Amino acid sequence: MKRFADLTEQEVLALAITNEEEDSRIYRGFADGLREKYASSAKVFEEMAEEEIRHRAMLYELYRAKFGDYLPLIRRQDVKGFISHRPLWLVRPLGLDEVRKYAAEMEFEAARFYRKAAEKTRDASVRELLTRLAEIEEDHESLAERLGAEILTKEARSEEDETARRVFVLQYVQPGLAGLMDGSVSTLAPLFAAAFATHSTWETFLVGMAASVGSGISMGFTEALSDDGSLTGRGSPWLRGTVCGVMTTIGGVGHTLPYLIPDFWTATIVAFAVVIVELLAISWIRHRYMDTPFLAAAFQVIVGGVLVFVAGILIGSS
Repeated sequence: MKRFADLTEQEVLALAITNEEEDSRIYRGFADGLREKYASSAKVFEEMAEEEIRHRAMLYELYRAKFGDYLPLIRRQDVKGFISHRPLWLVRPLGLDEVRKYAAEMEFEAARFYRKAAEKTRDASVRELLTRLAEIEEDHESLAERLGAEILTKEARSEEDETARRVFVLQYVQPGLAGLMDGSVSTLAPLFAAAFATHSTWETFLVGMAASVGSGISMGFTEALSDDGSLTGRGSPWLRGTVCGVMTTIGGVGHTLPYLIPDFWTATIVAFAVVIVELLAISWIRHRYMDTPFLAAAFQVIVGGVLVFVAGILIGSS
């Protein structure tokens, strides 16, 4: 990699041209990735891509006047000091908040580059253009706001916010909630059966951990293999499977950990209290994201939990 201070004016201009071209492609990638669910935001990024193309044309016109037609291949990754960004524009599906934050970082970096380049060059016309571009990049935030005001109307923004909420629920909340419910409820029976059958906190802890981890693995694979997301829009099956599996394990481990307490009855009382907290948390999540009345959600979850809890005690005590 070459230091920025060692670049010639020709190389600085060539780098600026390459940067504008890459940024335009990135914005088009954002537009393409957002178009299906967020058409209005995709239009904003298309306009931003066109703006970058205009910048490239300005730079290339000056470059040809100064150095001719040959354009050396020099990119960000060839110069020290540039931040290495992960290729977010290749990720599907794209998240609105993450894309907007990424774009803001790109504009900040571009403005800083042009300021440094303008300070370095001795040619007045090159310095004038680079300073102008720095000011344009710094103004891109207000440009995005203006484009947003024109394209992202209140109704369009509201519609996109609702779409983003649905995507979040489908990809994270639903599999996470399914896992948490399974881990919190289905592991109650083996855990308390082992507890009342053995009255040994350590053996109960081992049974609870085995049930939690086993359920997590099972639920994770079940979720991942049940739907590839191509038709339902539920996103990556392995992401959903991971979320579901992890939450299943957490749901079971929560009321298993109290059995690290040596005293059996103390551990059981604490585990019972943890179960109540888990069931109330599940009820709140269903109320918050599934539009289920809280009392109805609490009744459904708690009744199921109590039945499994009682079944475990009865089996363990028999």
